[in-house]
Amino acid sequence: MKIISSLLTASLSLFGATLQSSDGLTLDEAIEILKDDNLEIKAAQYELQSSQAKTAQAGAMNWGSLDLILNAARSDDAGSVFGFKLTSRHASFGDFGFADGSSIPPMTDPSFVSYEPNSLNNPGNTNFFQTKLEYTLPLYTGGQISGYTDIGRSMEKMQGLEKDKTVNDKIYETRKAFYDMALLEQAIKNLTTINDNIIKLEKTTQHMINEGYAKRIDLLEVQAKHSNVERNLHEMKANEELLYHYLSFLLNREIKHISVPTSEVKASAFSTEQILSRNVDIKQAQTGLEIRRRMVDVSQADYLPTIGLKADVQSSALDLSDYKIDNGSYSAGVQLKWNLFSGGADSNKVEEARVNALKTETEVQLAKKGIALKVDKIRTEIESLDYEIVSLSKELELSTEIYKNYEERYRENLASMNDLIIKQSMQIEKVLALLEVQNKRNERVFALEKLANGEQ
Repeated sequence: MKIISSLLTASLSLFGATLQSSDGLTLDEAIEILKDDNLEIKAAQYELQSSQAKTAQAGAMNWGSLDLILNAARSDDAGSVFGFKLTSRHASFGDFGFADGSSIPPMTDPSFVSYEPNSLNNPGNTNFFQTKLEYTLPLYTGGQISGYTDIGRSMEKMQGLEKDKTVNDKIYETRKAFYDMALLEQAIKNLTTINDNIIKLEKTTQHMINEGYAKRIDLLEVQAKHSNVERNLHEMKANEELLYHYLSFLLNREIKHISVPTSEVKASAFSTEQILSRNVDIKQAQTGLEIRRRMVDVSQADYLPTIGLKADVQSSALDLSDYKIDNGSYSAGVQLKWNLFSGGADSNKVEEARVNALKTETEVQLAKKGIALKVDKIRTEIESLDYEIVSLSKELELSTEIYKNYEERYRENLASMNDLIIKQSMQIEKVLALLEVQNKRNERVFALEKLANGEQ
């Protein structure tokens, strides 16, 4: 029974999945897939993670560095050999030249002062092994470390905004593709109706030719128009296929069927001030201004001293088997370094940072005014396109009625085939013109959403 129950559950799940897939992918579902699987968004996320790692690197400087240093050397240099023995605590009086024994003049002899001990100047080859643990810590850097850490955080914020911009762009492209598909389907539906009417007209014309009420030239005109409509339909269906390919690219998976939006896309209800507060480009410009201002503080740190701590412990020996704790040593100290003169380079560096900050501040103001101008322009274009769509819709409705009227008149021999074809051409022209204007309107509405960081 458990096995049967499991099989039944699995079958129902598969049946439900089939039903869901037959309904087509919705726009909301596509956007969720886009956020998870789009390759450009993934790349932007990796860039953000890289920026976060760089920020952590800057902050890590506050903790200093601890290094393990292993030295192995062999030398016959007198200074090095003498130093090796002192460091490893193996120096003896013999290393000072007393090993020469009887060849050393008496201290009362004047030549004693100029005597060159052979055992000191030519000590022979000596091995040296050293293990050292060294720790350095910056105690004060004039605010440079904290400044670079803040700059790193701002760069991280900038990269986060860049990712938001990428997500915004991809959502814009996905939404536009869905609404383009809806318009294409509507246009295909209208052209298909026109095509069906032409097929009926073609049959009617053939019948009228048989009855002697029409000429073969009338049939050729109908067939030419039929071919023209078929060509337009083929082009629209090819564009539909291209849209599916593009959606598959955006979502990083094969998409064969979607559920197109049924309602007209509405223009953003945000005010210009709200759009400016949400716009990613402006946020990036403001973050860039934060970075420039912090760079002024960092450049002023060159006027201040730096203080650092350095400490180490070590163990040395002349032979690997002779490592002893007694041979170990330590050293610790603090260093203050203060540049007192650099030929004016420090002041010029500060001035450069200050001017760059002023330049960026101007660019932020320019970005705000530029975006506000774009918002006003897009809104004006949307209003104009809305009016054009209403007008074209009425013209399409009128041209359809005129065509029907002329079709009846043609059947009654009150209108020529040429007149009928002209009216039908006007009907097709209105269908294509309406599609073009609706596409333009949707593109402008989505462009306005894009300026508001993708929010509707």
